[in-house]
Amino acid sequence: MIAATISSMSLAIWVYLLLGRGWFWRCVETDDSVDTSGTAARMGVTPSWPKIVAIVPARDEAHVIARSIESLARQDYPENLSVIVVDDQSSDGTAASAFSAAEAVGAKERVRIIAGTNVPQGWTGKLWAMHQGLGAIGAGSASPEFVLFTDADIVYAPNVLRCLVSIARSRGTVLTSLMVKLRCRSAAERWLVPAFVFYFQKLYPFAWVNDPKRPTAAAAGGCMLVKREALISAGGLHAVRHNLIDDCALAALMKRQGPIWLGLTEHVHSLRAYPRLADFKQTVVRSAFAQLRGSPWRLAGAIAGMATSYLAPPLFAIFGRGLAQMAGFAAWTLMALCFLPTLRLYRQASVKGFALPVVAAAFTAFTLESAFLHWRGRGGYWKGRFQAQ
Repeated sequence: MIAATISSMSLAIWVYLLLGRGWFWRCVETDDSVDTSGTAARMGVTPSWPKIVAIVPARDEAHVIARSIESLARQDYPENLSVIVVDDQSSDGTAASAFSAAEAVGAKERVRIIAGTNVPQGWTGKLWAMHQGLGAIGAGSASPEFVLFTDADIVYAPNVLRCLVSIARSRGTVLTSLMVKLRCRSAAERWLVPAFVFYFQKLYPFAWVNDPKRPTAAAAGGCMLVKREALISAGGLHAVRHNLIDDCALAALMKRQGPIWLGLTEHVHSLRAYPRLADFKQTVVRSAFAQLRGSPWRLAGAIAGMATSYLAPPLFAIFGRGLAQMAGFAAWTLMALCFLPTLRLYRQASVKGFALPVVAAAFTAFTLESAFLHWRGRGGYWKGRFQAQ
């Protein structure tokens, strides 16, 4: 009886996820799906493209930043795009790599590199670097309408900035963000990256994020186009300075100022490599417990939820009997079906959908480790800093 009840609960969860959570699993909220045909009319017969400054916080990114700067400098954008690189006390020649890349593509005048200072109490390192980049923007008529916050490992196709501005203008958004295409080459990446993207979409259904009537707010920190005036009105980055999950905190702040938009893309890629399981684990462990707001009760609920949603269905499908087995098999099948579009997005075999429970177990272990490190005062570790508040 207990087995049948738990198995039926698992099935009910996946029916809800399939039908009742913004169709998150379909992966249809993309930059290519937005109708921007009315943008030109809103901007005039001859569109007036806004000034934009890209801010790139960079700490020990010498191995990737050159390609990122080159892609920004080569944007097919009618208005000059200027770039501010905030070298966050790197020890590997990040600033030199950025300067060399700008020089190589003839963009020295448009790329400015500033040296980051020590992180003040109460700030996370990345947000402090972004804040310093904002402070380096001049005031007056030359000040930009939008700021593009982008990571140092992100590479853009030439038309992306036009697309971002068109989406922002057509939707009237104060924050427009793209969930960049993550690297998916190593064995660890092929198993974990699609699941990571799937979980993010499940937690923050993009259709709900993009609906001004719903409170759901999220962004992907690798690529965020922000309306500068709205950010200032919201209190600037100072208002979210302590958040480890800075992108979603910023999205929640900005959604109180106006509509926001978040979508998937095939035109922006991350160069960040995770060759081993331990490399990807570090990314999840850094912020997983922060996602639960540091609450032991939320942690217990998350573990129970993961066990019921992901681990119970295959166990009942294989070892159960009667109703428990049928419900377990149905839940496992719905799970694989929901995961299928994300697997296709990352060009992975469809059969991997049935292995999602194993991946879910790994993510659950990462979350537990994140909590233990937080309780030991070593949470939020990233590039030599423990940042958990």
